[in-house]
Amino acid sequence: MRSFFLLAVTGVMALSACGVTEESSPASATPRVSLHPERRGIGLLPMGGPQALASPAQMSLLDSRRSLAVTDEVILSRFSFEEVMNRLAEQSGIPGLTGLQLYQEWWDSQRAAPGLGLGGSHCNDQPLPDGQPGFNGFAYACPREEGRQAMENPFDSVDINHAAYVPIGLFNRFDLAAEDGSDCGEYRIVFARRSGIANPRSRNLIAFEGVLPNPYPEQGLRGCRGVVVFWANLSQEPDPAVRAEALHRFYFEGLDGYPPVIHIDHLGNASDHATGQVRTNQFMQSTWMLREFRVRKRCAGDSCVMRFEPDTVKTNPAGVLFSAKLGHLLKGDFTNVFASQVAALAKADLLHYTMTLEDRFDSGQSNSSGTENLYVYQFGNGTSPLKTQLQQELIRMGSLLTPAQIVARAQTLSCAGCHQLSTNANLGGGLTWPNKSKAYEFVHVSERTMEEGPDGRRYGLSEALTGTFLPYRRQLMEAFLDQSPPFHLLGGAQAAGDGKDTPPRTPGAH
Repeated sequence: MRSFFLLAVTGVMALSACGVTEESSPASATPRVSLHPERRGIGLLPMGGPQALASPAQMSLLDSRRSLAVTDEVILSRFSFEEVMNRLAEQSGIPGLTGLQLYQEWWDSQRAAPGLGLGGSHCNDQPLPDGQPGFNGFAYACPREEGRQAMENPFDSVDINHAAYVPIGLFNRFDLAAEDGSDCGEYRIVFARRSGIANPRSRNLIAFEGVLPNPYPEQGLRGCRGVVVFWANLSQEPDPAVRAEALHRFYFEGLDGYPPVIHIDHLGNASDHATGQVRTNQFMQSTWMLREFRVRKRCAGDSCVMRFEPDTVKTNPAGVLFSAKLGHLLKGDFTNVFASQVAALAKADLLHYTMTLEDRFDSGQSNSSGTENLYVYQFGNGTSPLKTQLQQELIRMGSLLTPAQIVARAQTLSCAGCHQLSTNANLGGGLTWPNKSKAYEFVHVSERTMEEGPDGRRYGLSEALTGTFLPYRRQLMEAFLDQSPPFHLLGGAQAAGDGKDTPPRTPGAH
């Protein structure tokens, strides 16, 4: 039996309120935003050659549906959208700001100016040279039907209100922790608009994706051990009510020594440490659109405002940059930079190939409908400077992959590719992007698909998650707890949790 079970729960998981308080970063500072919201940090560490997933029999010590992806209704009932929004409003320190005001200003950003005159940004604030709406120099759909939410109250009569949001998943993304241990990964809450449960043309999903800073950065990844043990212990706690309370405190109060996940500095505002984001899957009109926001507090003198500010969608270069037919001022620069990523994209490992691109190439939206983000389509079959450079680099490397396969791999790393456009795509080198059924079209956790779990009804997860991504995240988590490769050099006693400089007692570790 593996060593981390010495830390397993033997009774009720006692939780203490967090003793760490955070002050919001200076409003004028620039957030340290990850350019890789789905692949970064320890998730890219090699685990002994090309990735070969362990079999279910080898991975029985952690329950993925308790320690990595929690979708049980009985647990999620402890979470509310209103509590998240009110908590963020309170953390702003701005007198009179409410969660409702914050919400309505947020969705007014999806309306053309002047919108409802609530004071925030609007989707046509950055017009392109031809006068059409843009963002970061690329096309930006404006207005969006989601903008009508600026006139709604999602907190009123939540059990029947079509505009209300219901929680559908809690996700442990320790695999996104920084390799140097400066942060402990991302921890997410996903909400779905109630109207989308019955009406597929009225869906909107919101994911709060908080990056949790490591309060013990001098210890590197060892300082994150308390968080990982907390999630591991959930696999051993049989009472869902206890797990619900534990998770609620983790997100809203924090563990001993660790701050809560739900904090403005973890969702876009911090500048002294990595910060997360809020992402949306928007389908309240026919075009499915994924967008990204940052919670930002800004001050001018003694006057401050805090809003959800639209941001670029990371690892999502605009489709026009791949096009052999359409022009753009950045195409030359992009061709050179993208060609430099061939080696990283050509890795013979579905879970470890990657790319690093500057944010100036990212669009403000990832379109899962049509051809805007269908990079392979944009790339085409003809000749282009990009195709020539990619082919030259592949020849130099001695790779048998084609330029189109390199582009196909880049597409999988975009939001639209991962969610829909790359489903079951042949990526060359024997790699195929995971398939998923129509029930999970555009999503990986669905408010429209229920299943029966050990603790009652729970929201369904896509086959790509359950069959490919969760098994790897579980394997990585077990390797960390066991100090197996690639974590075997973290250090002996201290890494095991009994060194003199370890974090305070972890809840559940008696």
